[in-house]
Amino acid sequence: QVQLVESGGGSVQTGGSLNLTCVASGDMYRNTYLMAWFRQAPGKQREGIASITNRGSGNYAESVKGRFTVSRDNAENALYLQINDLTPEDTAMYYCAADSAVVPGEELLPDLNYWGQGTQVTVS
Repeated sequence: QVQLVESGGGSVQTGGSLNLTCVASGDMYRNTYLMAWFRQAPGKQREGIASITNRGSGNYAESVKGRFTVSRDNAENALYLQINDLTPEDTAMYYCAADSAVVPGEELLPDLNYWGQGTQVTVS
């Protein structure tokens, strides 16, 4: 089992930046090969936005490339998401997720095994 706790969300103005953090605990060695960020806006489906393997291989949704940067610190059991140039369209609940394996090309599908409770990002 893995527990994930997100933090760093908040209310910001258009053009602002945020740095989200996800801290993992539990049986991480086998279960956090892949860690990823998803978001879900009201009335919309959950969207995968960035993922990273434990070897640092990253993947981004086209909609966030150039503005979002995903990173992880395996020693600290932490996943990060730097978000720049925020717009109101980025308003959503942001979730951290993890899994022990993934089919290449499916890193951003919302069917990973472990999920956090989310942190809200609101842009006005």
